[in-house]
Amino acid sequence: MLDYENEAATYDATRGGVPRAEAAAGAVLGLVPPAARTLLDIGCGTGLVTERIAAGRPRLRVFGSDAAHGMARVAGQRVGGVVLADARRLPLPDAAVDAVTAVWLLHLLREEGAARAVVAQAARVLRPGGVFVTTVDKDAAHDVGSDIDEAFAPYLAPSPSDMTERIIEYGAAHGLDVAGSAVFRGHGQGWTPLNAARGVRRGYFVSRLALSGTNAEQLAQVLTALPGPEHRRADPEYRLLAFRRR
Repeated sequence: MLDYENEAATYDATRGGVPRAEAAAGAVLGLVPPAARTLLDIGCGTGLVTERIAAGRPRLRVFGSDAAHGMARVAGQRVGGVVLADARRLPLPDAAVDAVTAVWLLHLLREEGAARAVVAQAARVLRPGGVFVTTVDKDAAHDVGSDIDEAFAPYLAPSPSDMTERIIEYGAAHGLDVAGSAVFRGHGQGWTPLNAARGVRRGYFVSRLALSGTNAEQLAQVLTALPGPEHRRADPEYRLLAFRRR
């Protein structure tokens, strides 16, 4: 598992930077009603997306939260209100905000019940009629139909925590009804086989792959041997799902 305290310094540069963040923010805002006045971005990371959500809707008061101090510190330099908080226990009263967003968060929550708890918290802090916007099926968006996808296939983790059907089920249990969806391009997120091999060795794909023993090194060697090892495969198309609070 990556240490997100240490990742903060280089996170943006290795995750598509501003183009990816702008694509994500634009898609998010397309699902947030114009009448919304407050938005909490949970698991905001470095705040790169959060900052662009705020810039894209000047009348919207945007706040962020993240569980990693390093991430929250960087985000605080971009967004006025950022709090250090576990998304499963948000330090907000009930019905406090008009919108909650979670971009590239739920797929990381492999602990039993964690994703459900985050959805429950999002529902709790939303006002009636408010919206929860989250990425779903994040890992499935990568390397679709590519040779990297083929190499990963034998090692895929079962039952992703951000699987659409699961998140819809969690939402329904907490008063959230599906209200819309959108897709956006993950600029700069198409992998090369060599970068994928490095990622496997570093534990980058913990949400996507179930690797034990020598499997990580075996997979890394398979990836390294693929043709065009430095050729970037196609960028992913991420999916957002929007829910409205009853």
